[in-house]
Parts: sequence; C-alpha cells; structure tokens
Amino acid sequence: MRATAQVDDLLRELAPQVLAALLRRYGDFDMCEDAVQEALLAAAIQWPRDGIPNNPKGWLITVAFRRRTERWRSDTARRRREEAAALIVPPDPEPVPAIDDTITLLLLCCHPSLTPVSQVALTLRAVGGLRTDEIARAFLVPDATMGQRISRAKKTIESRAAEFTMPPPAELSERMVAVLRVLYLIFNEGHTASSGPSLQRIDLTTEAIRLTRQVREGLPDDGEVAGLLALMLLTDARRPARVAPDGRLIPLSEQDRTLWDSGAIAEGVDLITDALSDSVIGPYQLQAAIAAVHDETPSFDKTDWPQILALYRLLDEIAPGPMVTLNRIVAVAMVHGAETGLGELAEAELDPVLARHHRVEAVRAHLLEFKGDLEAAQASYRLAARRTLSLPEQRYLDDRAARLECR
Repeated sequence: MRATAQVDDLLRELAPQVLAALLRRYGDFDMCEDAVQEALLAAAIQWPRDGIPNNPKGWLITVAFRRRTERWRSDTARRRREEAAALIVPPDPEPVPAIDDTITLLLLCCHPSLTPVSQVALTLRAVGGLRTDEIARAFLVPDATMGQRISRAKKTIESRAAEFTMPPPAELSERMVAVLRVLYLIFNEGHTASSGPSLQRIDLTTEAIRLTRQVREGLPDDGEVAGLLALMLLTDARRPARVAPDGRLIPLSEQDRTLWDSGAIAEGVDLITDALSDSVIGPYQLQAAIAAVHDETPSFDKTDWPQILALYRLLDEIAPGPMVTLNRIVAVAMVHGAETGLGELAEAELDPVLARHHRVEAVRAHLLEFKGDLEAAQASYRLAARRTLSLPEQRYLDDRAARLECR
C-alpha cells in the first residue's frame, strides 16, 4: 500500500478516537473538532514524509490539545477571564479503551434531541471522518446546507449540556437503538441511493460497515449489533452483480450469483447463526436471516419463499414498517400466487405513508407481470418510473415496461 494511502486509512481510523479524547476533557464540539482537523492535516503532511510515529494516536492527541489551547488563547473573551489557565498546555487524558470512546462518540452524535437526518450527518462528520462536502455530495445538498445542518447539530448538543460519558445501563439499550438506526440509514442510502444518477454509494456502505464492526467489537454480546453487521455484509455481498457495466440495475432474479462475495456471505451467515442461537430475536437479526436465505440459495428459482414469508411475518409483528409490508407482500405472492399478493397490496396502499410511493407501483407491476396481465404491468412500471427520483431505478423500470411492450 502506498504510504499516503496507509496514512489516510490510519487517520480515518484514529480521528474519532482523538476527537473523543478532547471531548472527554472539554466538551465543546466545535473547538475540539477544529483542533482535531488541524492535527489530522499536520499528520497528512508530515507522516508520509517523515514516517508514521511509534504512537500515532498519542501524537495526534498531543498536537490536537496544543491546537485547541492556541485557539483558546486567541479567544479574547476567554483570555480576559482565564488568561492564566489558557497558558497551560493540558496533559494528555488518562488512557481509555478506544472502542469505548468510539461508542460513546456515536451515542453523542445520535443524541435524542437531534433529528434522524442530523444524527446521520453528525455521525458521518465526527465518527466517520468524512468532510462536509463529501457528506453534502452523498445526500445531494449544497455544501453550505450540510455545513449549517452539522453546525446546528453540534450547537444543539452543547445547549443540552450533553456530557461525553456512557449513559447508565438502564438507558444504554434505548440509546443504542438510535445508533443502530443511524448506521442502518447510512448503509441503506449507500446501497440504494434515494435520488441522483448513481444506484450505489460505496463510500457510505463501506463506512457503515466499518463503524458497525467497531460497535460489534465493543458490544460482542449484543445480538442486534451482530444482526445489523450480518445484514450489511450479506446485502453488500451482492453488490458486484447488482449493476451492469453500462450502469443498468440488475434485479435479484437475474443476477450472476458467481459474482457475489462468498467471503462476506460466509461471515454474515456465521454472525447471524450465532446471534439467533444466543440472543433475543430483533428486527436486524430477522432481516439478516432473510438475506442469508437469499444468499445461500444457488439460483432464484430454488428460493425458499415459505421460509422467507415466515420470517417477514415475524418481522412485521415486531417491527412493522412500509418497506417490510411491501417485501412481505412479494413473498406472499411467491407462495400463494399473484392474485393474493395484489389483494394485500390494495389494502397496504391505503396507508398514507405508502400512498403514491414509487415502490408500491413497482411491486404492483411485478405482480401483474407475474400474473400475466402485461398491459397493466407496463402501465404500473411507467408510473413507478415517473415517481422515483433515482435515475438508475427510473431506467430499470422504463426498461421493464419496454420489454413487456415487445412481448
């Protein structure tokens, strides 16, 4: 690996740990993050030239502490109030387990006072180490808009006097729900972008998997953490077969399964098998179990749809949601026939959340095609294409409609 690439990877890994060290001591998000960014920049310049120091984390913490002190000195108001204290370079904090700091930082970024969108943005910025412009580009908003969103999130946390500490055990499980939801949202946006020209954003899926691995290291006995990591691995394993060389989306039924990542599948299957045998079953574990059934099936026509339907019904009971409903309806149709699936779809679309959603029409089109009503299926594919903001999905749906027109 090139020296610069090695340094970049190391800095991305250490950035949240260094930020955590400063936040643990000071708590002021903006000033601490600015100091860490300056330390990272200094390392990015010096380390490829001079070599990585023996204790890279300690080097970064020392530089970041000094940068923060320099910023503190330059603040006129603070200099007037605490000039003597500002002249002292604070010592390094007591060493703490890095993984605990990462989880604590994730919990802080997913503070309940923040909206889910702000939680995602702040997590990518503070824990993932992505630049503001990278996050803005991923979510197709202007840099200034994303910068304001992240700034407001940090100010909200500071205004609530949120401390950089692990919550008490009674609150930890509830707070971890928010952390896992944020990691899940990041992965999903990377796996199937909600809008724009690209179907996938590999930087987001890769970051979500990396962060979930870190949480897994810190909480090895948490079944839902294991389930989420398994779900990500089993889903991402199909990525090499999801998109044709020309950018066309390839549905699961037509993918070349020899292109799937067998190593990721094996790891995901082992994770979910152990989690289901040792833990209380949760929604991420069930989704991972469904993904495992698909990934272990040698061909689409041999898919165990009754097992998938049973898992979706259980998932619908413990964690109902619009996408769960649509996926369950597809499984119903595969087991009991398209007519039954269409009947359940008609009931499901009465939900305001699903009304006019492009995935409802996409599922309807699929079931109508399965039933043999090609004209109605073509119309639904066209309608679904008009409603989606994702250009690859739009192209796929239009292609399906055109294919039916030729039959």
